[in-house]
Amino acid sequence: MSGLGILAQILEIYWFVLLARVIISWIPLFTQRPLDYSHPLLKFLIDVTEPLLAPIRRFAMVGMIDLSPLVALITLRIVIGILRDSVI
Repeated sequence: MSGLGILAQILEIYWFVLLARVIISWIPLFTQRPLDYSHPLLKFLIDVTEPLLAPIRRFAMVGMIDLSPLVALITLRIVIGILRDSVI
């Protein structure tokens, strides 16, 4: 597997990690209980994804709505597609 293929695989895993953070952030909407930010899994998801989301958040806020995860997920999917096409 080439270097670009490996990078595409890493970004694919990161995409799923980011998706997990998005889904976990919806839990309070359904349970009416706040998230426990001291939980190791939640702490890991935030620590890994925040370096990507923080810069995007500067321009992807619409009022009180944070669109940075959506922008990041779409951008990562496009980059992964480009990398996979260049490997073939």
